[in-house]
Amino acid sequence: MASVQGQGRKGAGWKSTDGDQASPILRQRGKVLQRAGTLRKLPLGLSEEAKADSVARLNQVLVDTIVLRDMYKKHHWQTSGATFYQLHLLFDKHYEEQAELVDALAERIQLLGGVSLGMPHDVAELSKIERPPRDVEEPAVQLSRLLEAHEYILRQSREAARRASELGDEGTNDLLVSEVVRVNEMQVWFVSEHLVDVPLVTADQETAATSVASADVEPKRGEAPTSV
Repeated sequence: MASVQGQGRKGAGWKSTDGDQASPILRQRGKVLQRAGTLRKLPLGLSEEAKADSVARLNQVLVDTIVLRDMYKKHHWQTSGATFYQLHLLFDKHYEEQAELVDALAERIQLLGGVSLGMPHDVAELSKIERPPRDVEEPAVQLSRLLEAHEYILRQSREAARRASELGDEGTNDLLVSEVVRVNEMQVWFVSEHLVDVPLVTADQETAATSVASADVEPKRGEAPTSV
């Protein structure tokens, strides 16, 4: 049965069937509700300076965290060698933890009245972290890149936390210190241990030498033992 309830979709006089009423309205565009770089006024008890400063710094930490998150996934797919299994699992675990930080940072920006950045072109333009190549790199290089990214984010996060505290934005300070800094510090610890210069499969040289020396002086059957 024909209906006139859908007149607003294509102008006055347009009729739709009941099936059309259940179809999605596609290709919609409208006015922008809030421009990037602006602040909504919310009753948070914070100065405009505090909110603006926190939003700007949080967005920088956000885009860099997005890059670090995606580096972990790239290396999760591409790692290789004797430690493949361990790194494959570790990288994926760290990816999930960084993804949680991305969400927390973006929500804090929105809470402060700002606009969180998250599209790939925004991230590529604004992130200060060196981009890895499309190619597959050896695990040691992957680990080094991750540590460099962690260090940059930690420096920026600590500075942002100090500034937020100075301006009275303790919520942002708490997020950065309790979540961003602590998660990144823990991940640095785990990643760093994989770059300690200890061979994976080798005998203890001192123990091996002692064993050889003992074998050299072991008395033959019927002979008296000799002192070393």
